[in-house]
Amino acid sequence: MTFLPQEIIRTKRDGGALADQDIRAFVRGLTDGSVGEGQVAALAMAIFFRGMSRDESVSLTLAMRDSGDVLAWPELDRPVVDKHSTGGVGDNVSLMLAPIAAACGLAVPMISGRGLGHTGGTLDKMESIPGYQAMPASALFRKVVGEVGCAIIGQTGNLAPADKRFYAIRDVTGTVESIPLITASILSKKLAAGLSALVMDVKFGNGAFMADRESATRLARSLVSVAGGAGMPTTALLTDMNQPLASAAGNAVEVANAVAFLTGSADPRLAEVTLALAAEMLVSGGLATDTVEGLASARAALDSGRAAEIFGRMVHALGGPADLVEDCGRHLPAAPLIVELAAPEAGWVAEYDARGVGLAVVALGGGRVRPSDPVDHAVGITGLLPVGSRVEKGAPLACVHARGEDQLADARSRLMKAIRVADARPAATPAILDRIA
Repeated sequence: MTFLPQEIIRTKRDGGALADQDIRAFVRGLTDGSVGEGQVAALAMAIFFRGMSRDESVSLTLAMRDSGDVLAWPELDRPVVDKHSTGGVGDNVSLMLAPIAAACGLAVPMISGRGLGHTGGTLDKMESIPGYQAMPASALFRKVVGEVGCAIIGQTGNLAPADKRFYAIRDVTGTVESIPLITASILSKKLAAGLSALVMDVKFGNGAFMADRESATRLARSLVSVAGGAGMPTTALLTDMNQPLASAAGNAVEVANAVAFLTGSADPRLAEVTLALAAEMLVSGGLATDTVEGLASARAALDSGRAAEIFGRMVHALGGPADLVEDCGRHLPAAPLIVELAAPEAGWVAEYDARGVGLAVVALGGGRVRPSDPVDHAVGITGLLPVGSRVEKGAPLACVHARGEDQLADARSRLMKAIRVADARPAATPAILDRIA
């Protein structure tokens, strides 16, 4: 029967359910270009308003997975598990989580993305390391995962290519926020990576794409349900992004923060989220009976120095310096201007506009507005205080690392608006709000 994309669009526009063969035909047209951009946009808008059932979402996810290469890891004798975050500010969890999980016996082929808008990208952070090959040949990627236990790289050209085109069209047609489409976009790439299990960090708050807890919960449930239907066991943690997770935001500064974490100086909230995700990965991979045992194993890998050793080996195996962990200050790029932001009054750090902090990094040149924008890896913000910290008038609220005076002034202005100091100490809020499995 002749494939008619307009009939699929009309079915979804009118609230009907799409058959698996129709979804697969549309995704084939999306991949080979036989479906026009207007038709893709029309289907995206229909899905945005009409939604998709679980079965439709599973079909879309699997069809996009099968649009390109699908990796397998028959040579590995350990479970293959990864984590995905929906994005935040000061979220460098992946840099510590991958080596912690590998030190505990998992294989972690972590295929990461670049930052866009106010959120930082893991790939940009790793590319601030001199010589690091963020887009290695497939053979090297497999070699590093097999020998070291983890590799943090960028998406290869032929993993879920349908998603690349679909997302680009969604991005310019106001349909990015559709939960079924977000779900299929995330999971198609993770399924193509050949994972046996996945752990999701779904963030909500003023620094997350999902601003409210209810929306984040719906997304987490969708991800867990559809991933399970596609044959990849998945759990999700709902985490708070109403303040930066690490005390640093940027690229090289977040790598330095990760090295400090791995060598014994961890930000408390960052440690809580990272170790909880590691515990979930170990349970999902069958290397821990429950999260209590998983947490103990993750802490032991961190405290013993095994995770730091694996991070260093991974960096060197992918072209970076052999002594990054021992001497990261000598290797990482540094901004010429480093200026403290003084507290305007004494009090307590009461509230952050985490998105505003992220946009301050963008203003410095450390993020991008368009995918093609260059990134200055040296700039960023350090010394961000957790909510609830006491600060005296004139004491530093943060340090701004800038390339020039204009960028410095813009970032300082944005930060002053993004950090609120109050007379009363705010109530403590948990970093992890819920677990969905």
